[in-house]
Amino acid sequence: MTQYKYFLGEDDMPTTWYNVLPDMEMPPPPYRHPVTMDLMQPDDLAPVFPAALIEQEMSQERYIEIPEEVLDVLKMWRPSPLYRAARWEEALDTPARIYYKWEGVSPPGSHKPNTAVAQCYYGKQEGLEGFATETGAGQWGSALSFATQFFDMACKVFMVTISYHQKPYRRVMMETWGGNVVPSPSSETNAGRKILEIDPETSGSLGIAISEAIEYAVTHEGWKYSLGSVVNFVLLHQTVVGMEAIKQMEMAEDYPDVLIGCVGGGSNFGGLFLPFIKDKLDGSRPDMRVINVESTACPSLTRGLYAYDWGDTAKTGPVAKMHTVGHDFIPAPVHAGGLRYHGMAPIICRLMEDGFVEASAYNQNEVFQAAHSFAGAEGFIVAPETAHALKATYDEAMACKASGEEKAILFNCSGHGHFDLSAYDAYHREELPDYKLSEEALQDALEGLPDIPSFSE
Repeated sequence: MTQYKYFLGEDDMPTTWYNVLPDMEMPPPPYRHPVTMDLMQPDDLAPVFPAALIEQEMSQERYIEIPEEVLDVLKMWRPSPLYRAARWEEALDTPARIYYKWEGVSPPGSHKPNTAVAQCYYGKQEGLEGFATETGAGQWGSALSFATQFFDMACKVFMVTISYHQKPYRRVMMETWGGNVVPSPSSETNAGRKILEIDPETSGSLGIAISEAIEYAVTHEGWKYSLGSVVNFVLLHQTVVGMEAIKQMEMAEDYPDVLIGCVGGGSNFGGLFLPFIKDKLDGSRPDMRVINVESTACPSLTRGLYAYDWGDTAKTGPVAKMHTVGHDFIPAPVHAGGLRYHGMAPIICRLMEDGFVEASAYNQNEVFQAAHSFAGAEGFIVAPETAHALKATYDEAMACKASGEEKAILFNCSGHGHFDLSAYDAYHREELPDYKLSEEALQDALEGLPDIPSFSE
């Protein structure tokens, strides 16, 4: 009989996070100060992040111990199951072996609490009153609101306006867990007011919401900023996903030829593939493919520049070298709100530049078509972001069907779509638009990049 699920016990949970930086021959270039463009020092980040997270951001330790208090909360839903998508394989008539790591089992419904819990632990250790943050689709805001409850902290969430209206039940989740949620841009910050003066009807962006959250954090005593993607320490915390998956693939007596995940800032897919990619970095698995999947509405990896850029619209956060479509860019209002960030995790960008990972981009309708195919066979209705990973998996499975190759494909099923049914409804009614970013609009958005000579790295 077919085995559909591979479970680990709580005693099998990873007790350390994996830090890929020591294994990278060429690490990401260092952050730059948002005003002076000088190399950023740890003290420059102190007003924004807790000290322990800054230390992890810079760490060269390969494995970092997970605090017992963090593990105790993660055990509420971890280890998460690994599934064999046997029914989808049969429906597609593909010789490919498809596996997926199911992160929708967490209370907020996605992978995001893996880092939210850790950040709240370190914030509480530092004596913070609360965290301010941004959220697109609401998964990160939900996760942080959820996590702050375990450490008696407050949570302020600036939610991108278009998602605030598209996904009201995500807002209700945040408020149920004590989060204070406002649409961004808002009238509560200088950054938000400036944007609203220019365009009162703006749909907002993650870059704007980040600016508001940072401003709120640094202007309120006892508060700091919490980020759900992009930076090194977030990808570090997410590696519990991949470290579990390695054990579960061993249980299945298999190893992925292809790893797939959706990317907005890089947190969920980084968490899955980084523990595997060390085998590619050391040459033991040179042919393993790693496919980052993004939205055509915000194609930072597939069409953006690899350049230094501000992480937020108001230019208050660190300047990172990454694939970017420009910090002023406001993406089209696609339902995959978590894929609307203008940049990408510097770790992923460096790995792509060095040829260790690749990227593809898809439109809304084709990803929902793949999500429908998956739901019909496997039952799970996934988030619009996750649907992008499904589309790439579908394409790889069909390529195996055409070639006859029996490849093992592993993708991160990063969250459920129970609060995204309006997007599925629009797809059913054939009212879901596709957005093609014009080259002119892209070049306009890239004009404002900072001027940092390449030799200064």
